[in-house]
Amino acid sequence: MFWYDNAVIYQIYPIGYCGVERRNPFKYVPAEGEGRILRVIDHIPEIKRLGFNAVMFNPLFESTAHGYDTVDYTTVDTRLGTNADFKKVCDALHENGIKVILDAVFNHVGRDFTQFKDVRENKYNSQYKDWFHIRDGNSNFGDGFYYEGWEGHYDLVKLNLYNPVVKDHLKNAVSAWVRDYDIDGLRLDVAYSLEHNFLRELRTHCKGLKTDFWLLGETLHGDYNVWMNPQMLDSTTNYECYKGLHSSFNELNMFEIAHSLGRQFNKESWCLYTGKKLACFLDNHDVSRIATKLTDKRHLAPLYTLLFTMPGVPIVYCGSEYGQEGDKHNGDDSLRPEFDIAAYDTDGALPALIAKLTRAHADTPAIHSGDYRQLHLTNRQFAFARTADGQTAIALINADAKPFTFDISVKGTFTDVISGDKVDTNSPVTLPGYGSMVLV
Repeated sequence: MFWYDNAVIYQIYPIGYCGVERRNPFKYVPAEGEGRILRVIDHIPEIKRLGFNAVMFNPLFESTAHGYDTVDYTTVDTRLGTNADFKKVCDALHENGIKVILDAVFNHVGRDFTQFKDVRENKYNSQYKDWFHIRDGNSNFGDGFYYEGWEGHYDLVKLNLYNPVVKDHLKNAVSAWVRDYDIDGLRLDVAYSLEHNFLRELRTHCKGLKTDFWLLGETLHGDYNVWMNPQMLDSTTNYECYKGLHSSFNELNMFEIAHSLGRQFNKESWCLYTGKKLACFLDNHDVSRIATKLTDKRHLAPLYTLLFTMPGVPIVYCGSEYGQEGDKHNGDDSLRPEFDIAAYDTDGALPALIAKLTRAHADTPAIHSGDYRQLHLTNRQFAFARTADGQTAIALINADAKPFTFDISVKGTFTDVISGDKVDTNSPVTLPGYGSMVLV
């Protein structure tokens, strides 16, 4: 078993987390030991208390603004600190048994990227013109040549991933990250846009550095097997279930998430992703926070229970474990506030529940690796079983305000990992309104 088979991941967007300027003035010469990224070290005891065993950092290398407009893949963003500061963070995480995943932005770079600045200056005479998709015409910025931007965003310059020199540059960056920070995996930004042969080469390169190196790709729609296969990525983001998770509760229609899980994992019929693990989430740095998205915040507890018990690798976005709000309609900055643990109720019911669920997921083979079988489904109630290595886990979800009694077909004596109570499923099991159980 690899480390990511029972991973529970905590996501940090460093530029927001550290409260730095949202546009890089390129004037800092940070002193080692003073970088704001070092704040993560103080946060480690709480991350451990909550039961997370991996931290995923969104972009933290030198960029013009938000991190996805890279300037230099080898230098930590000077707004955050120094390379040495980040090494201290990674060392501290590893010393506490926490894996480190970095966000790899390999589809595009910023206009201030060193090689593209040379193209802007020297145009067709630049030795780096073939690093990008350059052709006759003009750009929105009046460069005197046309280039491809990511999905029409011309501050994000698309790299030419057919160029072996470009591919070597990116693979060398990964090698340096493993050498300097001992990272354990990558989240590949907009993986759905990446050239497939590049992904195959990257997998070979990364697995050669570490056999248990994890490759997660950001994908939105379609068949995730296109990217998630033995030649390319280990996992992809499960945006299908992201939508189904909050919609099922807001619309009081559990059939939606049950349909997605059935077509993805149902052991009793054809399904798409048997034996594979998609990355599952309720929110992230690109979408509205789940506490804002939900019509009834009393659904937070059963919704997190569902996230941690359904097939997949669960990811929680920093702050959401305390009910942090944030509306995408107010811009990305509203989703990416500075992290201040003093502003949160760390002893609240939601983080206490999440701490139980993270450990149940990591420690219970039936939950992190088991098959999936639906047991009960109505508009407002949902139950399913997962089995591995002779162990069975049952998730019971009640989205209704009223109590509901389940008659479970899987009989036996179980322990509810949330309450700690013994539960005998030979008799009907009653859940209170907005209740959930995880029986093992």
